[in-house]
Amino acid sequence: MDASKILKLGFSSQKEFIVEEEHAASHIGSGSVRVLGTPIMILFIENTACTMIEEYLPETHTSVGILVNVRHLAPSQVGSTIRAEVSIEAVKGNKIILAVSAWEGEKKVGEGTHERYVVERKHFLQQIESTD
Repeated sequence: MDASKILKLGFSSQKEFIVEEEHAASHIGSGSVRVLGTPIMILFIENTACTMIEEYLPETHTSVGILVNVRHLAPSQVGSTIRAEVSIEAVKGNKIILAVSAWEGEKKVGEGTHERYVVERKHFLQQIESTD
């Protein structure tokens, strides 16, 4: 399957997430303060991208993250609402390149790029089984 025939430049999506205690850097071990941890901000972004892409794919296919290049620009406290935004910048065969950002209200707290690759689920999982 060639994802470039399905996914188009400019497709975009956004999702909101509440920063819970388990998302704090001090809780996940990525820092010592009770603010949104960078790995969780990236999780919010990846979740938004994955969900958007899956809407267009047949059930036999999914996308997997292959690259994240994101800067965490500002802290967000536990209890705040984070909006992850993603937009397809390019599709090269089965590789999707997205512009991504994270916002707390009007304050940009993260930005960068994220790449995902479209795979056939069964074939992808067979690769894992063959390494056992």
